[in-house]
Amino acid sequence: MESYRIENLNFSYAKDTKSTISNITFKINQGEFVTICGKSGCGKTTLLRLLKSALSPYGSISGNIYFCGKPLSETSIKEQASKIGFVMQNPDNQIVTDKVWHELAFGLESLGLPTPEIRTKVSEMSSFFGIQNWFYKNISELSGGQKQLLNLASVMVMQPSVLILDEPTSQLDPISAQDFLKAVEKINRELGTTVIIAEHRLEDVFPISDRIIVMDSAKIIADGTPDSVGKILNDIDHDISAALPSPMRVFYAVQPDGKAPLTVREGRTWLEKYSEHNILLPERIPSTQATQASDKPILELKDIWFRYEKSSPDVLKGLSFSVNKGELYAIVGGNATGKTTTLSIISALNKPYRGKVLINGKELAKNNELYQKTIGVLPQNPQALFVKSTVSLELVDMTDKRGEYTQKVKNIALLCCIDNLLERHPYDLSGGEQQRAALAKILLKEPEILLLDEPTKGMDTHFKKIFAGILNTLKDRGVTIIMVSHDIEFCAECADKCAMFFDGNITSQGSPREFFAGNSFYTTCANRMARGVLPTAILPEDIILACGKSITPKNHTPDTPTQSHKTSRQICETIEPTKPKLSKHMLIAALFILVAVPLTVYVGIFLMEDRNYYLIGILIILETMIPFFLSFEKRKPAARELIIISVLCAIAVLGRTAFFMIPQFKPVIAIVIISGICFGAESGLLVGALTGFTSNFFFGQGPWTPWQMFAFGLIGFLSGASFSKKNSKINKISLCIFGAFSTYVIYGGIMNPAAIIMWHSNPTVEMILTSFVTAAPFDAIHAASTVLFLWFIANPMIEKLERIKLKYGLFAH
Repeated sequence: MESYRIENLNFSYAKDTKSTISNITFKINQGEFVTICGKSGCGKTTLLRLLKSALSPYGSISGNIYFCGKPLSETSIKEQASKIGFVMQNPDNQIVTDKVWHELAFGLESLGLPTPEIRTKVSEMSSFFGIQNWFYKNISELSGGQKQLLNLASVMVMQPSVLILDEPTSQLDPISAQDFLKAVEKINRELGTTVIIAEHRLEDVFPISDRIIVMDSAKIIADGTPDSVGKILNDIDHDISAALPSPMRVFYAVQPDGKAPLTVREGRTWLEKYSEHNILLPERIPSTQATQASDKPILELKDIWFRYEKSSPDVLKGLSFSVNKGELYAIVGGNATGKTTTLSIISALNKPYRGKVLINGKELAKNNELYQKTIGVLPQNPQALFVKSTVSLELVDMTDKRGEYTQKVKNIALLCCIDNLLERHPYDLSGGEQQRAALAKILLKEPEILLLDEPTKGMDTHFKKIFAGILNTLKDRGVTIIMVSHDIEFCAECADKCAMFFDGNITSQGSPREFFAGNSFYTTCANRMARGVLPTAILPEDIILACGKSITPKNHTPDTPTQSHKTSRQICETIEPTKPKLSKHMLIAALFILVAVPLTVYVGIFLMEDRNYYLIGILIILETMIPFFLSFEKRKPAARELIIISVLCAIAVLGRTAFFMIPQFKPVIAIVIISGICFGAESGLLVGALTGFTSNFFFGQGPWTPWQMFAFGLIGFLSGASFSKKNSKINKISLCIFGAFSTYVIYGGIMNPAAIIMWHSNPTVEMILTSFVTAAPFDAIHAASTVLFLWFIANPMIEKLERIKLKYGLFAH
């Protein structure tokens, strides 16, 4: 029985002419373990997300996806939630609760299972994964490996028939990664669950796979058993062949005929037999080379002690080490041992309560300019560096010439192989592409000391070679590099010195050859394979040279086409929202807001005598929901669209609450206007009415609530209608004028007479005119606050909301 069948699948993201998936056809049988690999940006993550509707990206799609014999589109979201498990790359992005046992039960509770059944399933899965010892712990107390294992258990507790994993080991240390993959293999072998995993690190996942699918440039270039795919990649000398397990790489370089070993054990057996019939030449293994680094330390840490809170245990315990100028110093070790914390101390993000950090002999704590001028930091999460709407703007933002591209920006873009990604939003890039974009941004700062936290996370082997060249170039220029990494092979190949972190301190350090050859477990696959006959070998190339073969370096050049560069003026930062056209739905909305809602308010005042304002408020909400739902024509609004409306209402309510101490100073109307501009008149109407009703739960419900709902809803409707012209540029001044008019004239024009009508049985014209005069100062403050909030938050909010619309295809009616 097949789990998935893909037929002629094509996909491209919105406003992207290049296909991310191109004419892909394959099928996956029930119980198979399938690994999908390829260079960063080849379409792996997109393909995986298309296999689950709730995670599918928005764009142009053609072809067919079948799940268990029927079209995926005909499989309900609830059925997909229970039958298709998905584990993401970053464990923190998937965890939603605060306790381990809460997280395990969350999915089952969402499916509506009875409590006794939930308890049974949770206890069974905890035992299966060995979680029972930390079952009651807080999520914050878990290591990265434990979090990822918890994510896996939380998915498997729903007993899915298919498990999809997107680079799940990218943030785990080697030992945790091995443990995690063993758990995945156990699920596949013992439970019969189909496993589909995308990975860059193939050493451990290749041997346990039934099939390997290799993607390149949006297409499948190889599909078969691990040994057959390895042979294909080696024969065509593809870039991804450098990612093959070390035993396979050595075998193909030394003895290309026959079946290649997959595991370290098989590789060790083959090498021992090879050595029986052939002479090994250990003298050909390069000795530890003297680096070009100077003997003068540029960075020194002396007796550093640090804890995050006074009552918490120490994270760093008497840490001391020094790094010389022009040296690449690699820090390795398990998760939660203090590696990232050390980088935060060096970069002055955290301060130790004891000890000193010296840069060129000067204490960092006494000279903060040292950080600004000397240190560049690439954080573990590259998204922390992104603040602009395109990669190009991110790079330009780091230069002195903000208005145009400089030659330096062009060179950095080419160096980091992102010249074809400049017009993309940084958050839309793959994990490896984000790393490269963040690296380019940091390099533009030209730091003397470069701090890298997991820099190769998400990088394919092809770009790792390029990245190694970049680091060597920086070292030649005298740049000092301190790198925290779980990528043992990369550290062994590129570092000048490696240090092992454990329990807040360094337990050992030395040259890569000395360091890894002396470790039993925390070492490279090549060393574990060859230590019986070649104890000093730590890289596949070492074994190949000792076997008497030569190594021909590949010319690793970017294989992506360049695009012409635009200036930042040409890359328009001005917000250009795409608005819905005036349509019959907007006319229906106008009928409700101008006729039905006022009539409901009238009934509440004169027939119900303002006694049932709750009922009137609910009726108004229903009346505003009708045009909102009609605007979706033949489809139902997606959960994402309803969430956006809910969030906008929540922001407006919180904004009103935050400024309650200042009379009439509130951002509510600004938020309502922005809602109408971004999502149309019907949405603006609904956000306005809901905000008026909900916020009065905090400020007091009364007969004024229906009036406020009408006023806010009308402004939201008019903002959507007024700015409905497609691709019209929204000028700050015109927007603020509209905001001032809406607040002073429309809101004030409704609420001022309402006060007289509500509290006087026989209102007169003179009373109403008097209400306008006495309320004028308050209306002016209200209008001024709306203008102020629109001036500062309108463009950033509209930009973010428009991006959400484009990325997820929201409100496309």
